[in-house]
Amino acid sequence: MSSLSFHSSRPDRWSSPKPYSDASLRYKHHGKIIPMDAEPGFFARLFGAR
Repeated sequence: MSSLSFHSSRPDRWSSPKPYSDASLRYKHHGKIIPMDAEPGFFARLFGAR
């Protein structure tokens, strides 16, 4: 086994919680919510599947 180890003074992004964001701020940043099945995908359009 290796005796090397990595230490960082800052916590990992995945282990720290995300800051709160209001729904109106998310709407301004990302736009409206679009369902995944709203538009056909690439292969559905290519092969004419519905």
